[in-house]
Amino acid sequence: MFQRPVYLNQLIQLQDSDFIKVITGVRRSGKSVLLMLYKEYLKKENIAEDHIIYMNFESFEYQTITTEEKFRQQLSELIPKDGQRIYLLLDEIQAVDGWQRVVNGIRVSFNSNIVITGSNASMLSGELATLLSGRYIEIPIYPFSFAEFLNVKGIEPNSRKVDSAYNEYEKYGGFPSVVIAEESIKDTILSGIFDTIVLNDVALRAGVKDVVVLKSMIRFLADNVGQLVNASKIVNTLKNEGIETTIHTVNRYLDLLENGYLFYRVKQYDIRGREYLKTNGKYFIVDSGLRRNAVGRKDGNYSNRLENIVYIELLRRGYTVDVGRLDSKEIDFIARKLDETLYVQVAYELPNNTHETDNLLKIKDNYKKIIITGRYYEVEQVEGIPIIYIVDWLLEE
Repeated sequence: MFQRPVYLNQLIQLQDSDFIKVITGVRRSGKSVLLMLYKEYLKKENIAEDHIIYMNFESFEYQTITTEEKFRQQLSELIPKDGQRIYLLLDEIQAVDGWQRVVNGIRVSFNSNIVITGSNASMLSGELATLLSGRYIEIPIYPFSFAEFLNVKGIEPNSRKVDSAYNEYEKYGGFPSVVIAEESIKDTILSGIFDTIVLNDVALRAGVKDVVVLKSMIRFLADNVGQLVNASKIVNTLKNEGIETTIHTVNRYLDLLENGYLFYRVKQYDIRGREYLKTNGKYFIVDSGLRRNAVGRKDGNYSNRLENIVYIELLRRGYTVDVGRLDSKEIDFIARKLDETLYVQVAYELPNNTHETDNLLKIKDNYKKIIITGRYYEVEQVEGIPIIYIVDWLLEE
């Protein structure tokens, strides 16, 4: 198991709190490994093994526990009756109908530390939100960052191998099983992950029967990451390909793709008016390797692919991210975290004109502004705005 200290430390810091810890993220991103790392940590802290209850609902042992009653009965048999603190680790909990009431009952009735994982955002709505409002903390997890990628590969950040490693990372993404695989089978593994997410976490869970439309939508969104899109545009594009669908169906599928953590929708924010615009949004995919798989492994679209990597990294660093609009100008990203605001322009190559910096300079507040490039340039800043090579930015502390 590869260590993921950023995520593990969050669990450790919250260990003595009463909050239920909810680890969310796309399938195969490392949620189960994180739970196992936490279990190993608890054992090293001399927590008795019979007080650490780990249940993976996709395992052979527990896959028949699909109802609230079976779940409650199983826990009744596993929980010690000595009143000591129990550590309940529940993996892929959304497989159990009515799990929310059982987990809330454990929280109320026992001295407990509860950590759950799930691969669908719908688990954070509905009954969970009602029963546990204000009583849980979400810990989003993503495929490997570039820094984690280098660590797994055993490549030092200052090594000459870093640039070629980035090319591999950009091409195949950061899913752990893909990163450690031989190059000859990386695409095969990515295809398997893609099908599992689309067929299990999206189509099967929501009862989608027309998978052709769903996969065509995914291909369109993946090929247009970073572009402003709406349901009407998707319907018309699919119609031109001979695929009939409706705006209602497209909007439903877009919600399902977000709930499965495959795509993230980013809204436009009017900087001058300080309000969100009710217009087209942008969609970004969770992993660059999945994007390549979805579009048929074709190259091109370098700028938008770079923008996608920057967006996911901003999420990974804990920012809330919007697309900025200032009059007719676009700011690629407005990233906010607590009292911090960061404006980001992304450019695969620096243009000969000052277009990128001009857009940022029109923003009259004093928050930090940067330009991230896909190619290395000797120039460190333009008009006082830092120019940062993508590899250097991804490896910032």
